[in-house]
Amino acid sequence: MSQILLKLFLFTGILTTGYCNYLKQARDQHRLQLSSKSDLRYLSSLSDPNYINKVLDKILIPRVAGTPEHEKVFKFLTSELRRLGWQVDVDEFVERAPIFSQVTFKNIVASPNPQAERFLVLACHYDSKYFPNAVFVGAIDSAVPCAMMLEIAKTLSKELGRIKDSPVGLKFIFFDGEEAFEEWGPNDSIWGAKHLAQVLHANTSTANGEIVTELDKMDVLVLLDLIGMKNPKFLNFFENTQRWFVRLSQIEIELHRMNLLRNHKQGYFQSSRPYGRIEDDHLPFLRRDVPVLHLISTPFPPEWHTPRDNRNIVDMNTVNNLNLILKIFISEYLQLLV
Repeated sequence: MSQILLKLFLFTGILTTGYCNYLKQARDQHRLQLSSKSDLRYLSSLSDPNYINKVLDKILIPRVAGTPEHEKVFKFLTSELRRLGWQVDVDEFVERAPIFSQVTFKNIVASPNPQAERFLVLACHYDSKYFPNAVFVGAIDSAVPCAMMLEIAKTLSKELGRIKDSPVGLKFIFFDGEEAFEEWGPNDSIWGAKHLAQVLHANTSTANGEIVTELDKMDVLVLLDLIGMKNPKFLNFFENTQRWFVRLSQIEIELHRMNLLRNHKQGYFQSSRPYGRIEDDHLPFLRRDVPVLHLISTPFPPEWHTPRDNRNIVDMNTVNNLNLILKIFISEYLQLLV
């Protein structure tokens, strides 16, 4: 992602041929099934920090798009998702990129109930930035978010199995090629996100008699980035997802009161308003009218895009706390414990 905070960021929502009043109305009217205290305790009991560490053992390596190491991480992520019973689709394409010439990119799209009418979407990127003279493994950027998402899939496996026929499902996207190879710009960044947004925009079906695109089916895109260090701070960048950001904050407060968060001394979700927006994988989706909840540590940690972004800076208490908050939000959104 780019650390340029835009002083003025204007965009025009692209009118799609698949714009669907039916799905938009269902999305806008969606309500959470709020958790009871027993629900919170139950979901807390599912946490599996050992699994997160095992995932990091596999993926916390340099994984520049198009390299053999990147392919190893791709195969691990897809095999784990399939092992958990998720349908996995791969958006594979080739682009000419700086330094490496032709690069094969592979976006991973997975769901336990792909036939759902609408989706809550969690996403992160799984490639790491190229540095010619340094070893960069990108722990918070973004191996830890990848591990968090796999842990969610594993620990909520039984609950997700109950909603196979639900109209609202869960979808994960692991973006490829988020990082620039040379210098961040419109022609050297978010390679995978740009391609996947185009593909999903072109992929149409019908819902309630209306032609819709796969983008229309996204209730909200929750993008995770720069997560894993102690005491992160998240801001809400978009008014149309304010209620979901507020709910994450409420869940955090309730868990803190119940002593279900580990070494938790300050709030992660801040009420202050940002001065701009951050360039990241969400942009091609935002421009196509997909609601976005961008959970990225703000301001960027000093270890960002340095060799110090490694396992030594990962605070597992924070990782587990955030993943518990996300699991509760997912459970409420999908009504897993009804």
